[in-house]
Amino acid sequence: MVFEFNKLFAFTKNIFLKMGCPEEDAQSATEVLLSADLRGVDSHGVARLSGYVRLWEAGRINTNPKVKTVHETPSTAVIDGDGGLGLVVAPIAMQVAIEKARIAGTGWVSVKNSNHYGIAGHHALKAVSEDMIGMSMTNASPLVSPTFSKERLLGTNPIAVAIPAGEEPPFVADMATTTAANGKLEILQRKNQDAPEGWIQDKEGKPTTNAYGVKEGGALLPLGGDREHGSHKGYALGSIVDIFSAVLSGANYGPWVPPFVAFLEPDPNPVGEGIGHFFGAMRVDAFRPADEFKSHMDNWIRRFRSAETTPGNDKVLIPGDPERALETERMANGIPLLEPVQKDLASLGEKFGVDFNFDNL
Repeated sequence: MVFEFNKLFAFTKNIFLKMGCPEEDAQSATEVLLSADLRGVDSHGVARLSGYVRLWEAGRINTNPKVKTVHETPSTAVIDGDGGLGLVVAPIAMQVAIEKARIAGTGWVSVKNSNHYGIAGHHALKAVSEDMIGMSMTNASPLVSPTFSKERLLGTNPIAVAIPAGEEPPFVADMATTTAANGKLEILQRKNQDAPEGWIQDKEGKPTTNAYGVKEGGALLPLGGDREHGSHKGYALGSIVDIFSAVLSGANYGPWVPPFVAFLEPDPNPVGEGIGHFFGAMRVDAFRPADEFKSHMDNWIRRFRSAETTPGNDKVLIPGDPERALETERMANGIPLLEPVQKDLASLGEKFGVDFNFDNL
């Protein structure tokens, strides 16, 4: 079933308000969450709403945080999220990076004591309208085994980079450092489908296509799947995200990162505070005139779009193209939700007294 954006937005915002979020925070959190659904990253959109509610009910999310800068220089800062929703903390931190860049040319912000922050690309894109390059990354629940290991020591640890262009749309790379994000497994589980080879391993470290493999003690695999296909590169990228986001800020890292699911307790001996993020903003004109750069970005994009294609493919895509097309289509025609997600949202509506009428959305 397909749901109209504005009504789904209003429903989601009302749930955050019922949780105790101030109006501005509820608006911000909803913008981040719905941006995932619009851009086709369904695993990180309203399907995650009940997960945030359960964390709040477990006392692991502060819905009225006092987000503050605890250390800074003219171009850098460390921000304490006060246990708040990452959906609220991250936009604040990204704005600090942008303000730093206005003054110093570049701005770099590492965050501790936060929670899951939605899709990385949403935050990186905030810099583009300022003629800046935006970067966003976060560590996450330890569900990923390093190359050659059975232990789960890293998260899916995404990286996003958004780069402005002139007449062309921005370049937006937004990717997990695993072969697939855990949310994609959740979607396969809802559809009762197997996972492709190379996504996960079982608890013995053997390849499996069982979509429930991680829940049964297995692990997600780094980008590349195995050593022969470059998993050491995905492992290295995920490690960089973990270090920038958490070791640098004072958040938990590696296996100490608090799990997103409320039924698993955080490690009783943490090495830091909450989940960590990292943001960057670079003023283009700190390197060369912005108009000149954007003109060359247009040229770069057009040359890649015109590349000769392999058999069976119509065109070469630029990072951000599929998400942009889906955003336009879904804003006009609505957001499709799987039946389990619909039932989940209806249950939340009943719990909080917020109407979720399928016929009216």
